[in-house]
Amino acid sequence: MSLLQNLLHFGRLLHDLGVDVHAGRMLDVVAALEHIDLGRRSDFYYTLQSLLVHRQRDLATFDEAFRAFWRRPPGEWTTSDLRATGEQRRFGRPEVDVPPQPPGTADDESLPVLDETVERIVPTSAGANDVSRDKNFADFTEAELNQAKAMIDKLTWDLGQRRTRRWEQGRGRVPDLRRLVRHNLRYGGEPLMLPPRVRTSKRRPLVLLCDVSGSMERYARLLLQFTHSLAGGLERVEAFVFATHLTRITREIRRRGASDALATVPRRVPDWSGGTLIGGALRSFNVTWTRRVMGHGPVVLLISDGWDRGEPELLRREMSRLQRSCHRLIWLNPLLGSPGYEPLARGMRAALPFVDDFLPVHNLASLESLAEHLNTLPAPRAARGHRSAPRSA
Repeated sequence: MSLLQNLLHFGRLLHDLGVDVHAGRMLDVVAALEHIDLGRRSDFYYTLQSLLVHRQRDLATFDEAFRAFWRRPPGEWTTSDLRATGEQRRFGRPEVDVPPQPPGTADDESLPVLDETVERIVPTSAGANDVSRDKNFADFTEAELNQAKAMIDKLTWDLGQRRTRRWEQGRGRVPDLRRLVRHNLRYGGEPLMLPPRVRTSKRRPLVLLCDVSGSMERYARLLLQFTHSLAGGLERVEAFVFATHLTRITREIRRRGASDALATVPRRVPDWSGGTLIGGALRSFNVTWTRRVMGHGPVVLLISDGWDRGEPELLRREMSRLQRSCHRLIWLNPLLGSPGYEPLARGMRAALPFVDDFLPVHNLASLESLAEHLNTLPAPRAARGHRSAPRSA
């Protein structure tokens, strides 16, 4: 209980220093501590850092606050210390293949040290009329969110055309037998005229699967606006959100008023900002919705950071099934825009072999690049086993 109280006090300290820490994050921290050795100071430090710090400029503040708050007490260890309460626990999910620690990351005194003392940090933002296209969505202020929504609505989306089973008059190599018989009756049935026909074309549909779990919370609002913008610019769009369960939100995003539509979505999703079971959500989609919404070869956009707490084998199997039923499967990962990011989560690694395009979605520039990519989608993918590795940007 003393550790939990100290975590809450530490969260308040970070908030007072200007670090963007949500109260719900502490529940994620408590759950994550069940899977580490609390006696290892570096494990405890990097767990808190990864869950509580979302902006690069807050790293220095967090480092100094951590050293000041979790400093070693004088004398011997007591039952209230981290090392005394720590014990080896079973390694839990989400599972990550961690590379060897570089030199200088030991457990004792190697954590970052700042010369200056901690002072209150006032959050900064861009000018009211200037939203950086390279600024991460997680760092946006309320005013910047509103400006970004207007910029997203101006993007042009075009998924290309698909050939249907219907025919129409046109310059083609296939003769139109009905017209041939009808037009040549005047000549005694002799085929003097060979009217051609061609396949009709329609715009390709789109299916969106958006992760709204706790790890995606800071991106959810912009991604819902992105989903609403796509629904307004394309004819056929089906939208789903998931955390531990799958929820269809097609009706909500089809409404004209974006603010009203998006405000109703969190209330309709019982597991909003909860855990992440991507494999289970995809299984629900494949079993319940594939025959209803996956006709006519749609493009599928799966938006998630890949932190899956389910079985990697289940995710691999459902990703394979999903890819076979669509024209192109594109995974959008907001973490891919971070320098040095590697898909180490085992769920992400299990899914990647079945992804046609692996792209970032963390700022306005990445959305503009996505629009250009969708507007120039390549030909259908190569046969399984001969296609190239997923494209990333």
